Amino acid sequence: MGEGISARRRRGKAPESERELLQRELQDTRLRLSQAYADFNFHSDPDLVDACVYTINALRSRYSYLVRQAKRLEREAAG
Repeated sequence: MGEGISARRRRGKAPESERELLQRELQDTRLRLSQAYADFNFHSDPDLVDACVYTINALRSRYSYLVRQAKRLEREAAG
């Protein structure tokens, strides 16, 4: 996936707005989550199912974080 938002911010890279970056990362996370659910539905080996569950939980946590950040930006933009 690469570096996160805070790593880019620390290094001063700003090729796109933070809102655009969040939107792109939200879209990417939704796609990865959809794939993780498809993998979960495909596998029957208990170890692979456990790995899928771990991945799904991690991606759901990431998605929640990104949504909170997007809401924070909206609040800041509103005043």
